[in-house]
Amino acid sequence: MLQRWTQNIGVASAVLLLACGDGSNTLSPASPENPADPAAPAVPDPEACREFASTFEAIQETIFEKRQCTNATCHGSSSAGGLDLRPAVAHENLIEVPAMGADGIRVVPGDRDRSLLYAKLQAATLPGSVEIAGAPMPVGSDPLTENELEAVRIWISGGAPRDGNVDGTAGLLDACLPEAEPITILPLNPPGPEDGVQFVMPEVELGAGREQELCFATFYDFTGRIPERFLDPTGNYFRIRAQELRQDPNSHHMVLSHSGVPLEDIDHPAFPAWTCAGGDNRGQVCNPLEPTSCGTGICRTEPVESFACIGFGPPSVVGVPTQGRNIGGAQAPQAYQELYPGVFGQVPVSGIAFWNTHSFNLTAQDHILNGRLNIYFAEEQEFPVVAVIGSAGVFSPDMAPFTEGTICRSHTLPQGARLFSLTSHNHKRGLHFWADLPDGTRIYDNFIYNDPTRTAFDPPLAFDSADPADRTLRYCGLFNNGVNEDGSPNVETVTRKSRIPEDSGTGFISSSCEPIACVEGNIGAFCTEDSDCDSESGANDGWCDACPITGGENIENEMFILLGQIYIAPGFPQPSTDDVVGVGF
Repeated sequence: MLQRWTQNIGVASAVLLLACGDGSNTLSPASPENPADPAAPAVPDPEACREFASTFEAIQETIFEKRQCTNATCHGSSSAGGLDLRPAVAHENLIEVPAMGADGIRVVPGDRDRSLLYAKLQAATLPGSVEIAGAPMPVGSDPLTENELEAVRIWISGGAPRDGNVDGTAGLLDACLPEAEPITILPLNPPGPEDGVQFVMPEVELGAGREQELCFATFYDFTGRIPERFLDPTGNYFRIRAQELRQDPNSHHMVLSHSGVPLEDIDHPAFPAWTCAGGDNRGQVCNPLEPTSCGTGICRTEPVESFACIGFGPPSVVGVPTQGRNIGGAQAPQAYQELYPGVFGQVPVSGIAFWNTHSFNLTAQDHILNGRLNIYFAEEQEFPVVAVIGSAGVFSPDMAPFTEGTICRSHTLPQGARLFSLTSHNHKRGLHFWADLPDGTRIYDNFIYNDPTRTAFDPPLAFDSADPADRTLRYCGLFNNGVNEDGSPNVETVTRKSRIPEDSGTGFISSSCEPIACVEGNIGAFCTEDSDCDSESGANDGWCDACPITGGENIENEMFILLGQIYIAPGFPQPSTDDVVGVGF
């Protein structure tokens, strides 16, 4: 049975291949002229739309109340299914509340795939797209339009807040909403002591209109806190089955890894200064080995701009991030990932961890970014997890301005592989990512770059042939560099030099571009300078600014990676458990 759901995953030990972002870049807040996403709907006409104080208020009135969900016989005074959706109590009755008579939570902030409300609405709007228990919603009324369903998805993915405008929902709901502000997501509760452990990300400053990718270190120590049955035979690692990440919705990715730095190097001069993040001692110098040195804050090295933490830390790890052991992470603000039954990952009990966070703030207000990562212990410990990283051509997308193009690569799995999970990674010009078996059977499709589909295989797909060709996946990506559906040029979604900051790039790969096409005047014409674009000689109305798609770590550039997870079946050479990484790859 093949299962398909949209969920964001963590990153493999080859963290440099998945990380993206180029340091600290300036962005402009989302607007009709500069949408946060090429597919973002237009902002509604102020003359035609209704005003609401928040996205949730608009959902409450235009979806719940419009379809009679709040009347007395439904989710009003009768509270069908134990759910009261009347305005005064609707939000508190939805957020992290277990559903009555069903297995699951009504709304999980940031995670539409584990939100039963979304599944019920999706089943009515897109029949056959999801399996649910009971009847689709709404009952006795028209299903949501696809725009309305998308608004609910964005609201949930944005943290499901009661207040504020979740960017991208206004046009879908024909609503006039206040200016978007940064959203602080509901904190993730830690696991119980017999269930797992929690990593808390130190506070990170994220300025208004900024994009940044940072690296910093913390020290952690779970010695004495891990039940013995979850330790590996050496006692140096604990074994895990699942991860859950929740962070503020302006994050693109977060990666947490054990650095591999020996403890004696914790004060190595290659590290930036250790200072307190948050709490009463914010900014003060601290001792990372002393848990109380920051009071309610967290001791960490000062954050530095870094692509995938390359060049960060002592010489033993600089430029070699794959020497570290991945703990967890994800490509989006919220992610839950559970390994196939019997498969386990493992994490060192203590050590120096590297945090790699890439985020962007499209609002006009500064923000403090928060994040928490829960790691859950593995009762079943039969097969170590192995990461699949199809990274050939990671920076190869190179479509000319105002064109579309496809690139394909191959990845061969080891003999005995049992593939139980696939996902992908690219940026906003990636329209479609897919993967096929050697016989051409399609096993993966994704159409949303910042909410990539995770496809699960139950039972896992088997690759036992001695012939590598029979174990080779072919994966492809369709990239759009500024083409409308009718084939006309779109100057807003084309790669443009003016939108890639001068300081873009880290030395690992350049993120600049050379303009070769016009975005004003004679739009689409070849150019090397602005005058080539003038509508007529001497008009001075031309602008030579459009570039080919450039491979790079910036969200304005592109990446192309297939990601997955396997275990090796009995009877075939097994991986060393010393090389096993965390659940989020």
